[in-house]
Amino acid sequence: MRDKLLQVLEDTADAYVSGQQISRKLGISRTAVWKHIEELRKNGYEIEAAPRKGYRLTHTPNRVSADEIKARLHTNTFGQRLFYKEEVTSTQEEAHELAGKHEPEGTVVAADKQVKGKGRLDRPWLSTPGTGLWFSIILRPDIRPQYAPQLTLLAAVAVTEGISSATGLDPCIKWPNDILLNGKKTAGILTEMQSDPDRVQAVIIGIGLNINHETDDFPPDLQSKATSLALENNGAAFHRADITASVLKSMEQWYETYLTEGFASIRRRWEELAVTIGTRVRAVSRSKTVEGYAEGITEDGVLLLKQSDGTIEKIYSADID
Repeated sequence: MRDKLLQVLEDTADAYVSGQQISRKLGISRTAVWKHIEELRKNGYEIEAAPRKGYRLTHTPNRVSADEIKARLHTNTFGQRLFYKEEVTSTQEEAHELAGKHEPEGTVVAADKQVKGKGRLDRPWLSTPGTGLWFSIILRPDIRPQYAPQLTLLAAVAVTEGISSATGLDPCIKWPNDILLNGKKTAGILTEMQSDPDRVQAVIIGIGLNINHETDDFPPDLQSKATSLALENNGAAFHRADITASVLKSMEQWYETYLTEGFASIRRRWEELAVTIGTRVRAVSRSKTVEGYAEGITEDGVLLLKQSDGTIEKIYSADID
């Protein structure tokens, strides 16, 4: 109920809203409204109360909670069932466990800190508390396992557009799923799957967002490679719940497009947003290094590199320079 009350206060932040209006809107007593107001105040929200006027939200702390995220959501399913914890081993692990317990599509696991966060190729992911947000979404598409990589590209498009919508910044994608601002990584995506031989049971998409990090929050070896939304916004911080809600909204919209129209429009949009496409790159994998002109991607998300002799090399997994 507190997330619904918070949403009412957020939506009417420029004016007072009476206890009677809140009571009627939420279907609870005015006494219950007052109790929830007091709980919000204890959590750092500043709420004015004026006789014959009602309540007005005057200050929102830059914190993250299930209430904060859900109060900002404009989705039908994504994030409507949300598990938030201050600390987890990783949100991917938590989401895998919940998926095995038949939690519905759109369920989100979010955390302020991950003890063992991981990125692509099992690389560790730095999850400094109080700076970013790390969350995983459970999807249950009726698709064959070989099409699951398409959802990684979908997520890259959705995260890029969600960040842009919430911040006004202009991120781009580096193949396959790194989100960059001014050439530095500000978000990453990890897709994992639970499946039968012929059908996907669940796809778990993990998203890590560097939101309000300062330079010193990154280890020295990452400071030239990583950035945050705040650093690219002249140091001005963003509300982490705003960014999260915007990304979830974008995710849901693109996922609905995927289910109804297929992958073609997502592929086109990915190529429009990708800094990789149309440039000469070097793909470094464990077995070889290939250089060529990045022409595009296949429906499986495979990168197509045209080499100097005209042959096309398919890149399935590699680091791109």
